[in-house]
Amino acid sequence: MTQILLCGAIILMLSMGVRHGFGLWLQPVTQSRGWGRETFAFAIAIQNLAWGVAGIFAGMVADRLGAFKVIVGGAVVYALGLFGMASATTPLLFAASAGILIGIAQAGTTYTVIYGVIGRNISADKRSWAMGVAAAAGSFGQFLMVPTEGFLISSFGWQQALITLGLASMMMVPLAWGLREPAFIGGAVIQRDQTIMQAVLEAFRYPSFQLLMAGYFVCGFQVVFIGVHMPSYLRDKGLSPQVASYALALIGLFNVFGTYACGVLGQRMQKKNILAFIYITRSIAISLFLLVPLSPMSVYVFSSVMGLLWLSTVPATNATVAQIFGVAHLSMLSGFVFFSHQMGSFMGVWLGGYLYDRTGNYDTVWYIAIALGVLAALVNLPVKEASIQRKTAVQGA
Repeated sequence: MTQILLCGAIILMLSMGVRHGFGLWLQPVTQSRGWGRETFAFAIAIQNLAWGVAGIFAGMVADRLGAFKVIVGGAVVYALGLFGMASATTPLLFAASAGILIGIAQAGTTYTVIYGVIGRNISADKRSWAMGVAAAAGSFGQFLMVPTEGFLISSFGWQQALITLGLASMMMVPLAWGLREPAFIGGAVIQRDQTIMQAVLEAFRYPSFQLLMAGYFVCGFQVVFIGVHMPSYLRDKGLSPQVASYALALIGLFNVFGTYACGVLGQRMQKKNILAFIYITRSIAISLFLLVPLSPMSVYVFSSVMGLLWLSTVPATNATVAQIFGVAHLSMLSGFVFFSHQMGSFMGVWLGGYLYDRTGNYDTVWYIAIALGVLAALVNLPVKEASIQRKTAVQGA
């Protein structure tokens, strides 16, 4: 268990840490290339969509062949995507590298695959806690990597910074060795009572699965809009770039505590209530942030509060999926839920750029984020967390 948690946590720290800093490149890239903000935002929106689509298939492959091969492939594609971002001279090439390649890479190196390993190898009584630990590591990656990325950009330029990160992403290859599972290297065989199609149909016919997907859509909308556009929002308001870097770092730091606490609480409380609390509190925090006078201190307070709520939905949502449906197809089912998250991410990041270019501000998207948080809190309350009752082992499977 220790090896799985350690290697999985470091992989998440690297993969999530790099992508959380992409908002720092918005202005350097667009100003250097002469593009509008919508061009950059659209590429990151494509990234989130590609991540969601590829996550389903990455989960299927990981469930069948193990996480090791998926993570190695994802790390290589991650490096290629970052190198492509540095050299892209047209919006199409930038969207292909920053969007499609990095989206595919993240599908193979983040929660969908890592949580599948955790679910299969850690007992149910510790599963929510273990997922909280892994999510906390991804959050620490944001705290560690965002200031590092800001330093690299200011010291070496945005292109050299991307190349450096591309080389660093290859560190995930040796770490993937620690996630090799006996079931996929000649050891015990995982019992599967369902085919892939039967598992998918069962999940999509289950109302609680649909509600979890709806809530996760909102999570993606909120966090990716804030993560990508808040640095530019703060600079538009006259605050220094350092304030944005510190704000994103604070989100990452407090997210360590928030995700870990959510994982622990998920072993003791109904996870649907935890999720409802997270979403409604996000809406309250955003509302207060827009109402109070903007200053570095108000930004830091807002970032700290949002950090506690940032990815704390991840262990609660994935542990609920595992609790309802079991772990045999957990990576795949988590991939479907995460696809909904990424659809929300696509809308959040793209709408931010689209509406800014047409209105000159982000006000409308902030208001949408508030309304969606209230909606997500409401849809999570009816979720039934009990294990699904199957009549018998699937007939004719």
